[in-house]
Amino acid sequence: MSDSALFLNGLRPEARDAPASGIAEVHQRALQKADPVVKFWVGEGDLPTPDHIRAAAVRSLAAGETFYTHQGGLPELREALARYHQRLYGAAGDPARFLVTASGMHAITLAVSLVAGAGDEVIVPTPAWPNAAAAVTVHGAGVREVPMRFGPAGWDLDIDAIAAAIGPRTRAISINSPSNPLGWVASRQRLADILALARRTGLWILADEVYGRFCYLPDQPVAPSFHDVMAPDDRIIFVNTFSKNWAMTGWRIGWIEVPAVLDGPVQNLIQYSSSGTPVFVQRAAIEALDNGEPFISRQIDGARANRQRLVEALAATGRVRLSPPDGAFYLFMAIDGETDTRALCLRLVDEIGVGLAPGTAFGTGGSEFMRLCFAGSALQLRDGVDRLGAWIAARFGNVA
Repeated sequence: MSDSALFLNGLRPEARDAPASGIAEVHQRALQKADPVVKFWVGEGDLPTPDHIRAAAVRSLAAGETFYTHQGGLPELREALARYHQRLYGAAGDPARFLVTASGMHAITLAVSLVAGAGDEVIVPTPAWPNAAAAVTVHGAGVREVPMRFGPAGWDLDIDAIAAAIGPRTRAISINSPSNPLGWVASRQRLADILALARRTGLWILADEVYGRFCYLPDQPVAPSFHDVMAPDDRIIFVNTFSKNWAMTGWRIGWIEVPAVLDGPVQNLIQYSSSGTPVFVQRAAIEALDNGEPFISRQIDGARANRQRLVEALAATGRVRLSPPDGAFYLFMAIDGETDTRALCLRLVDEIGVGLAPGTAFGTGGSEFMRLCFAGSALQLRDGVDRLGAWIAARFGNVA
């Protein structure tokens, strides 16, 4: 047996068998290209973090705030998170419900740690961001995928299918709305139905509402949320991040919202994972929450305009299946006759310098689709879509 096999066999199966990311594979392929590749595979825009947010971090560093701090987050940041949620959803926020994490991904791993482990199961509607399912499996629990339906009206979640998937080992239902990668937005009634099911069965809800500010429904500036239908003692754990709203992907800071009685257990899990988030990063986060609304509006306006251009351009090819996304900043699309999207995405990098994320990375139900992020500049979008449109025209011929 080789040395590498000996090392691998000595690992826990959860670590050894952790799935490689299909999104990262496209990224690695793009790095091998001499010419720039249009980055549609990554879930971020191309704007840097606003100056005033960066300045808050610089002031903190200049003041020498480089020591250990509150493991659950600065009290000032937890209060700012409570104010932010009160502005969005109306109800008075309780700072004890909000704890600061070292990224949105850290929040997800904490959420899973609270409710699922070896022998348990978590229901994950798919297609879904692959990290959500991976967070479950690396904790030793199993994932029960429930494919969402794609039809003339777009993607939707079948409540009866969710109910049918519940078994004796089920501990939680993971819900991501607005959805990455689908752009699907759960209606308030759909969320109420999911909550009613969780209440009847005693299950937890893991609510990923990271893209809640990116909503394109008429007269709906914020996507419907479990905050709209829940009671304070409902078994709902929210995960969120500063990455998307304020262009802070590289800062690695997020938050988890739990019933206040779970403050202690979550603080313990933070202690044994990150031991807290740097103070200067938290100072930047406070500035983002309190003074970052103009930047969020700018980002949403840009994404809305890009969405319109993108849908029109791809629909005009006559060869693309899609549903205009109601939220987030992703389009999930399929090209006629192309079923192996992993191979197709690698070909598109090589042949036209356009990188998309393959649907195979997002679980059951989306293997023939690809995810395209439209959060970047209008110029980047035009360049990439022109290349993609020319490739489709060359493959099928011009649409009459």
